[in-house]
Amino acid sequence: MASRPATFGAALASSWAILLGFGILMLGDGLQGTLLAVRADLEGFSATLTGLVMSSFYLGFLIGSILTPRITLRVGHIRVFAAFAAISSAAILIHAIFVTVPAWIAMRLISGFCFAGLYIVAESWLNDRATNETRGKLLSLYMVVTYIGVGAGQLLLNLAEPDDYPLFILTSVLISIAVVPLLLSAGSPPSFRNSVRISLIELYRLTPLGIVSMFAVGLVTATFFALAPVYGQRIGLDIKEISYFMAAAVLGTIVLQWPIGVLSDRFDRRLILTITTLLTAIAALLCLIAAEISMPLLYLAIALFGGLAFPLYSVCIAYTNDHLEPSQMIAASGALVLSSGLGAITGPILVAILMDEIGIQALFASFAIVHALTGGFALYRMFRRAPVPLEKQGPSRPTAVHPSGSAIESIQQLTHEGSLPDDGKV
Repeated sequence: MASRPATFGAALASSWAILLGFGILMLGDGLQGTLLAVRADLEGFSATLTGLVMSSFYLGFLIGSILTPRITLRVGHIRVFAAFAAISSAAILIHAIFVTVPAWIAMRLISGFCFAGLYIVAESWLNDRATNETRGKLLSLYMVVTYIGVGAGQLLLNLAEPDDYPLFILTSVLISIAVVPLLLSAGSPPSFRNSVRISLIELYRLTPLGIVSMFAVGLVTATFFALAPVYGQRIGLDIKEISYFMAAAVLGTIVLQWPIGVLSDRFDRRLILTITTLLTAIAALLCLIAAEISMPLLYLAIALFGGLAFPLYSVCIAYTNDHLEPSQMIAASGALVLSSGLGAITGPILVAILMDEIGIQALFASFAIVHALTGGFALYRMFRRAPVPLEKQGPSRPTAVHPSGSAIESIQQLTHEGSLPDDGKV
């Protein structure tokens, strides 16, 4: 491993190309998710079929987050990144050529697998450039780059019609270009070592609220990015309005991520989690009401929803780690990814079925129900377990949440400690 820059300025100077490449990659990632959801609806896919197509990405992402480190050990970081980028670039083009449900499910599964690999490789290099003193600032900057990329990717939807080829080609070009700065700045890749393991059941016994809330966050986040464009289209929004609608949710996250994190560090984390998730349920209902009144009000409501819903991921991770020994945190992050991933896989399918059976308003109604139930469970746990003393709470690090799921915090912990379960199990 190469020596790490001692100051944040030096770390940034050695990492700017990685951040640039990742930002470009996020542009393509943000564009492709919304583009495919809109195109699926234009092609006459039912909400159920669209949910099935979109959820296959998260299944691939979950599998990729587990298997990529093992593949990387065998063939190396550079080859993994180049190969996965090439496959991802080709996969989005195949979507435009073969507009069928089986083809799209297969390509979304492959894309999810490859994007998990791209994140793991890119972020392992980014973490390897940081020290304990600079890591927080560097990862916070990475989070900002991620949000800007995903948000701006929504706006690219306005450059061409979604029922034509150009936007698919643009996505492919962005993914391909992102490879260049990342590969040229690779340097010496980090090493992986063995770590203790912890199962999902074992982690649930240690912190039931951590597992339940992570499942809920994964379900809502994945379902929103998979089906919100369909919702927008079916309530009569045009392409420009859909892009603004999606971008508003990301903007809300940028605004509220830091305040929520600060509050969770200064007060009982469960209290902040409970209040935030219940406010998210209210915000989901506000979205339903705002859609009947005016577009500006809908943008404000969705910004509030995104600003409350997406930062919950960081709070859930911090809360879970408060109940773990340092030796358990790395392995536990894999179990958290599994819990979030199960929610991300099942959410789009189940909510899509409700949208077909009940109506399009079932989307935000489902979000409200999920967050209300999570808040109720959090209240129950507050009476069942004493709070962690504030002086023993670890810091809540801002964590990027975007269409690609939520394996990032797990990756950060793995690469921060340079460790990996010896058999790849979580």
